Amino acid sequence: MEIAIVLFEGFDELDAIGPYEVFENAGDAGSDLTVSLCTLAETERITASHGLRVEPDATLDDRSPDLIVVPGGGWNDRSEAGARTEAERGDLPDALATHHERGTMIAAVCTGGMLLSSAGLLDGRPAVTHAGALPDLRNSAAHVVDARVVDDGDILTAGGVTSGIDLAFHIVEREFGTEIVRTVAEEMEYDPSDDVHTTGGR
Repeated sequence: MEIAIVLFEGFDELDAIGPYEVFENAGDAGSDLTVSLCTLAETERITASHGLRVEPDATLDDRSPDLIVVPGGGWNDRSEAGARTEAERGDLPDALATHHERGTMIAAVCTGGMLLSSAGLLDGRPAVTHAGALPDLRNSAAHVVDARVVDDGDILTAGGVTSGIDLAFHIVEREFGTEIVRTVAEEMEYDPSDDVHTTGGR
């Protein structure tokens, strides 16, 4: 399984790096997966919302991911860089819609869900996002669910910031089983949340 975590200027650090560590540890524990940090356009460095600078591995076009994970950041405070700016620009939502049409699973952490909403990927679907953005999500065509993680098969969403870790654990369990999750949770000394709303869709 090839996983791409897509980065953009102003993304929230933990939204991306938390899932990245879960996936990397799952790979080390025997899961058949690879994870990379990707951008839409080639760039040497991306600056996150709290100033962390990251060197991406590749562009999305360089990869053929089975799963794309979208962080949030910068939506609620209307930062110059962040998810809201990316939604208004439109390139990232368009790319997500295109990848989904090709059969790629899409998962969003925090206000990354609003980028999925902007792409039309949450229309008529259950979803969740950061508490501060729930009014915006309710004003969309999504069906807001009170859960930490929402799994609608090929589209997954998670609540605010730290829930991205729970989202990653859920994906690992769904794709690779409970034994891998147990190993990774022990390694990370983390107790994954079971507040997951699953529709059974795929």
